Amino acid sequence: MLRNSLTRVRLFSAMDGVSFLVLIGIAMPLKYIAGDPMLVRYVGMTHGVLFILFVASLFHASMRYQWELKFSLFLFSPVP
Repeated sequence: MLRNSLTRVRLFSAMDGVSFLVLIGIAMPLKYIAGDPMLVRYVGMTHGVLFILFVASLFHASMRYQWELKFSLFLFSPVP
């Protein structure tokens, strides 16, 4: 399943996006409304690891497919 580098980029970017939404939409409100910072610690750490995996997979795909730096930066940036 994860043998293709483009599949890894897609998978890690989707997982990172979902973890970011959980962090902002669920964990942060629980921290400030309910006073429970524990969920932010775990979801934040998970989001950080997934972000590093996304960056590493994007770098690997850009080297493998010889993408220009401009194209790789476009894929790294959020969609306008």
